Amino acid sequence: MDDDVLTTLKLLIIGESGVGKSSLLLRFTEDTFDPEQSATIGVDFKVKTLAIDGNKAKLAIWDTAGQERFRTLTPSYYRGAQGVILVYDVTKRDTFTKLENWLNELETYTTRNDIVKMLVGNKIDKDDHEVDRNEGLKFARKHSMLFIEASAKTKDGVQCAFEELVEKILQTPGLWESETQGQKVRLGDHEQARAGACGGYCSIP
Repeated sequence: MDDDVLTTLKLLIIGESGVGKSSLLLRFTEDTFDPEQSATIGVDFKVKTLAIDGNKAKLAIWDTAGQERFRTLTPSYYRGAQGVILVYDVTKRDTFTKLENWLNELETYTTRNDIVKMLVGNKIDKDDHEVDRNEGLKFARKHSMLFIEASAKTKDGVQCAFEELVEKILQTPGLWESETQGQKVRLGDHEQARAGACGGYCSIP
């Protein structure tokens, strides 16, 4: 069944409780949105296959609880991950300022130095923004992350966030090639060609 799948990637979604991690995941995997989404208990897990430039990747996406009481799960959660999405709520500055803590945790527990990071400012459909887009972009550049603003509610930027993250991982052969027994895939220099695909949202530092 999975003969045409190039590789399986482990992706994580991290960030403070209530920023919309589960909503982003549900929008991407099932194209649904629940305004009454309850807090994640422990870890949730979804699988989705994504085609990037003709190469299929199976994504195992781990969604974690943002609350401190679930932090004992941390080491196993991070182990072997190739990509991570850090989420903050553009209407709540404290979720942005606490990103440093999440990055520190990521550096402590991740088993790969070249893990690809995507910063997502969620809930841009709301009016009362406390974090400006340029602040998010500046923070992402400082920490060598991809960046996008998104809304799980309106779909804005969600598909693009995952696509850009996976594309960047596939352009980093050391992250996934060992698991495909040396299958050689030419991804080519297509970054410029796809630059307009996300409507100018994504920024590659």
